[in-house]
Parts: sequence; structure tokens; C-alpha cells
Amino acid sequence: MNIAFIGLGTMGKPMTMNLHRAGFSLIVYNRNRERIQDMEALDSVRIASSPAEAASQADIVITMLTDDAAVEQVYLGENGILSVCQSNAANKPRIVMDCSTIYPVTSQMLAEKLASHGIDMLDAPVTGSEPQAIDGVLTFIVGGKKEAYETCIPLFEAMGKKAVYMGASGAGANAKLANNMLVAANLTALAESLALVQKSGGDPGLFLEVLSGGGGRSGMAEMKGPKILGRDFSAQFMTQLMFKDLKLAGRLAESLQVPVPMQASVQQIFQIACNSGWGAEDMSAIAKCYEAWTGTKIGEQQS
Repeated sequence: MNIAFIGLGTMGKPMTMNLHRAGFSLIVYNRNRERIQDMEALDSVRIASSPAEAASQADIVITMLTDDAAVEQVYLGENGILSVCQSNAANKPRIVMDCSTIYPVTSQMLAEKLASHGIDMLDAPVTGSEPQAIDGVLTFIVGGKKEAYETCIPLFEAMGKKAVYMGASGAGANAKLANNMLVAANLTALAESLALVQKSGGDPGLFLEVLSGGGGRSGMAEMKGPKILGRDFSAQFMTQLMFKDLKLAGRLAESLQVPVPMQASVQQIFQIACNSGWGAEDMSAIAKCYEAWTGTKIGEQQS
């Protein structure tokens, strides 16, 4: 089985390396060629010059891209994935799997276009950030044809710890936006609580211990609490990307007439963080908003 992987950024490259370690034959494409130069020496890995070239040599194509615009360019642009079909090439992929976090309507539109050429598309965004991608413990949230999902199970197993089939096209994308809405709310609540403890003269490190043993425990407290206390805002998942996802979640909620007042508040905080110049930092950098508002630094020893 030949696999094409398009988009080898923070998440895509470690996902690709896990496929390589699992023994899959790969052809890869990344807009920034320098990022994948070190892969040229790997056995069973070829470098493509365009998405079309990668797709034309693969049974299954996986894409992991930044946003809707990037996805549409890779699929619909010049030398994009769809151009392989339109040129009536004898070789075209059977399945395309998009792991990007994008608006569900965009995913469904692309699925329809691919279906008209006999290609199945899965929307398969992931939970987890760079460390989980490196360790191969991502969770895939999948929408599309059940048969296509079952065909891709070996790929999910190589890159992650779990894949959950949610239903028809767009179901994975819908669930991913709901997931990220909850993640962002948890992270914001964590930052707010840590700021309160710091301002009151308490020890935020001990507070994290309290959270770990009670009802307030969460993945955000475990993963991002130490980063906030250690002032390590190196990006595992950028603030600006979560802000993008929150806007998509709000757009989806509005289209469905679902009230989401918490999402709206959290989105504003992420907007403030981006406007403050922290968009390229890890999403835990929203804690800096609370530090600015309280005049403290979380984790700093009290005098």
C-alpha cells in the first residue's frame, strides 16, 4: 500500500515518521521543502514536487494542513489533488483522508468533488498536539464511508492509539470543533484558577497537586499546568490555531442555532492573547492575559 502524506508541519512530520517506522511506503510533499530534506535519505520515502504528483502515486492520501484556505489550495489549486482526477490519469488514489481541523462544510464540499471521481474522502481530524503526534498516541475523529474508515485502520493504528468512527461525511469535523471548544474552555478555566491562587498568595504548584486528585483534574491541567508554571510557552499547539478553531466552532454553532456563551467568552480571551503578540506561542500563553490583568506572574515566588 503506497501512502502519500501532504503537509509535514508540527503534526504532519511526526505522523509521517510513525508511518515510516510501521513499514509503509511513502511519498511526501510539503510546501517548505527544507523541512523535509532530512527525509530524502530514508528508505521507502520519496519526495514529490506537488500534491498532484504525490496523489498520482498513492493508494491513500493523507493531508494535515493549517486551515480551510490551505486545504482548498492543496485539493483544488493548480497541481492539486483534484487535478489528478481531472487529467484522467490512470493512477489516482482510492481514499483521501484529511486530518486538518477545518469547517465541516468545506470538508463535505471536497468529499462531494472527490466522490464524483470515484474517490472516498474521510474527515479525520485528531486530538492531541505535537508530543502525542511524536509518541503515536493521537485519537482520530472520523467521518465518511464506514468501508473507507475500516480500510484505513492500519494507518490509524500506526499514528495513534484510537480512532472513533463518528458517522457520515462531516461528522468527524463537527466533533473536532466541539472537542477543541471544550479544550480551550478547560485551559482558560485552568489559567483563571492559577491566577487566582497566585494573587491570593498561594502556591500554584501545590494547587496542581490538588487538581490531580479531585473533580477539577483535566488533561489541560496535566499537560499545560507545568508549562505555565515553568513559563515554557514553546508551541505544541499555537494560540492562533486554537483561536481559528474557536471561530469555526462559533460559526458552526450559529449555523445550527446553538447558544454557546462560554465559547464566545473563551474566544475573546484567545483574541486578546493573539492581539498581544502571543499567537505563535503555545496556547497555554493565554495565562499571560491573566498575569497582565492581575499584575502577577503565575508560579513566581511571593515576597
